[in-house]
Amino acid sequence: MPSSPCRRYALMPAATLALAAPMLAASPATAQVPIGDTGLTITATPTLTTDYLFRGISQTRSRPAIQGTVELSHTSGFYVGAFATNVAFQGTDARQEVDAVAGYRFQALGIDWDVGGILYTYPGYNQQPGQYRLEFFEAALRASREFGPVKVLGAFHWSPNFSAQSGNGFYLEGGVDVSLPLEFTASARLAYQWIDRNPRWGTPDYLWYSIGVSRPIPGGFTLALGWYDTNLSRSDCFGGQKVCDGRVVFSVSRQF
Repeated sequence: MPSSPCRRYALMPAATLALAAPMLAASPATAQVPIGDTGLTITATPTLTTDYLFRGISQTRSRPAIQGTVELSHTSGFYVGAFATNVAFQGTDARQEVDAVAGYRFQALGIDWDVGGILYTYPGYNQQPGQYRLEFFEAALRASREFGPVKVLGAFHWSPNFSAQSGNGFYLEGGVDVSLPLEFTASARLAYQWIDRNPRWGTPDYLWYSIGVSRPIPGGFTLALGWYDTNLSRSDCFGGQKVCDGRVVFSVSRQF
């Protein structure tokens, strides 16, 4: 049977907890450098993390990752960006991931909206006989609203041909961020992934969740610590791999 190695969204990480999983941001980045009087700003965010998780599944086989995100945004709400990280998929020579992101942010009905697309690519990956393409595209809609110290977030992603050429992929996520004393932020996420051709992808449809806390520290850095898990058994996880198991992830990032 053709192999379907574990692979990885996101979000340019949602809030600070999702630093280990890129996805479309629900609101503009907080640290931005203006480019003259053009209305453009640029943001760069390097990140070190103990594991790179995408929707609850390790993309580095439980090893650390060095990541970088860059975004160019305009006051009109349009933005483009890119994300890069190391990866390690069992049975493949894929070693890096580079994603391109573009979209539009706006506010309506008291809600912050973000609509756009993400192209996931794996430069240097050589598809061998019996293997599928890893590259894929997703359209994404994200929304968030604040109620005092509480921010409620939601997201829906759709791919016409998900990774490993597994057909339609649908992804639904909800979450909450709560501002706490001493600059701490508590975060929680709950999400579900549907895939047309599960045998080709490598797992059944599944649920994942995370809970954690983050805090800025002197020097402009942000520390994040979280617990991530899925409802996948070891036998359902890409032929018995450990990449779907629950785990603690620690990350440090800095926006420029």
